[in-house]
Amino acid sequence: MTRPLLEIAANSLASAQAAQEGGADRVELCENLGDGGCTPSYGTIALARERLQIPLYVLIRPRAGDFLYDSCEREVMLRDIESCVRLGCDGVVIGALADDGGVDEVVCLELIAAAGTLGITFHRAFDVARDQAQALESVIALGCERVLTSGARSTAPEGAGTIAALVRQAARRIRVMAGAGITEDNLAELVIRSGADEFHASAKAHRSSRMRHPNQRIAGLDAHWLQSDADRVRALRAVLLAG
Repeated sequence: MTRPLLEIAANSLASAQAAQEGGADRVELCENLGDGGCTPSYGTIALARERLQIPLYVLIRPRAGDFLYDSCEREVMLRDIESCVRLGCDGVVIGALADDGGVDEVVCLELIAAAGTLGITFHRAFDVARDQAQALESVIALGCERVLTSGARSTAPEGAGTIAALVRQAARRIRVMAGAGITEDNLAELVIRSGADEFHASAKAHRSSRMRHPNQRIAGLDAHWLQSDADRVRALRAVLLAG
């Protein structure tokens, strides 16, 4: 049996490069992680594709908030997927819900068709669906490779029991990837409790500006940010290798 895989949610080109340096198996490229992640810029995707040798999946999410999308937002997602296809990305990360909380299979099939031969991950829209067991069957029917889930809780360690039930329900028809709140300190236990074979973490650390005269008087324009850290990625990988 092969070891579990490690995917890093990279919120910038620098984070994606740190993920590769640290030994990640795959990158999910995004931005705005503080709001759950949105689609990164074209330039970020293009440069990440040029500089990464590991698989690159791109988050397709036009805004923060819920996962009920109007026609304009669907068009934006389709255009973003078209860009990913042209740039040679390995996959995209999608998800859409209907107003009743079920998986919006019509919208998702449209996005999947636009992706062509690219791999498809269903993102954590799954965790806010009305019924996760029913949603899993919908995602399987869509033909997705994997579903990212925290077990419908704030973090994967909190939802480990539900993730384990989803793994059993999936019965190898789809890969179940545990994600949210994963660190090198809780990963080993999560591997055992969840039964998942893929894990998703950001491995982020604080970065500070090198400006000699930073102006920190305006909220939101300070001199600190979060970025994936190669050493933290290595630590996560070491846990998976040890298991």
